[in-house]
Amino acid sequence: MTLPLYPNFISVSLDLQAEVQNIILKSASPLSALSFANLHLFREKYGFKVAKLNDSLIVKGSSNGENFFSVIGKIPPNKFLTELLKNAYWKNVMDTVENYTQTEDRDNFEYLYLHTDLANLEGKNFQKKRNLVNAFLKEFSPEEREQKILNDETKKSALQVLEKWRQNRGSEGDYKSAKEAIELHEKLNFFGMVFFVRGVPVGYCQGEPLADSKSFAIHFEHAIDEYKGVYQYINQQFARSIPPEFEFINREQDLGDEGLRQAKMTYRPIGFVKTHIVR
Repeated sequence: MTLPLYPNFISVSLDLQAEVQNIILKSASPLSALSFANLHLFREKYGFKVAKLNDSLIVKGSSNGENFFSVIGKIPPNKFLTELLKNAYWKNVMDTVENYTQTEDRDNFEYLYLHTDLANLEGKNFQKKRNLVNAFLKEFSPEEREQKILNDETKKSALQVLEKWRQNRGSEGDYKSAKEAIELHEKLNFFGMVFFVRGVPVGYCQGEPLADSKSFAIHFEHAIDEYKGVYQYINQQFARSIPPEFEFINREQDLGDEGLRQAKMTYRPIGFVKTHIVR
């Protein structure tokens, strides 16, 4: 299966992975929202469809009853943009586009952190995080703690964490996409870790390098809440397991959730991958 040429679109699927990924890599984009993994894992939620236009990829979807599109690669000529904007708004716009009014999309800004900040938690700004990590370390000795690479042998353990997380939460959240991400871990070229206490899986993280080659995106991070400090612990340990050549860690958007926004800000982002909307 190959990408159709605009204006013909096709649903996102694994059959398109190589071709879509090639366009994304050439774009060198630091945006997590437009990675192939994200498009595939949330294809049903947003109804993602794709088409090739010159050397770029056009992504169509819908959210809250509104149609939108995004562009990966070079911005198409105005005649195509005018046509696309007739029935949809343009999101994930990172560049300045002449002759169009752009508004900041704060809910979809992606949080950027220094890799070393999350791995080391140094300084008074991270005192509360260190205290929670230390409480976890004090509760469980080195012999009681273990972490393993997420692979075919540990997928079952990651799924156990996800099921427990859903039960504790009492709602679906990103459960469906997270479950598929574990099942397709190797096919999506993810890197992940599973964390254990006394032989019981208590958390896991998954992510991937982004096309800019400087950033690593953390797509999924789930843990069992009753273990005090577990999120801070796995956050730090996973940051330490990410290869050092990645300067930044991208922890994605808050989607306008005030609680999530506050939680992300407590880790002191050094900036954002800012996006805009054009209507």
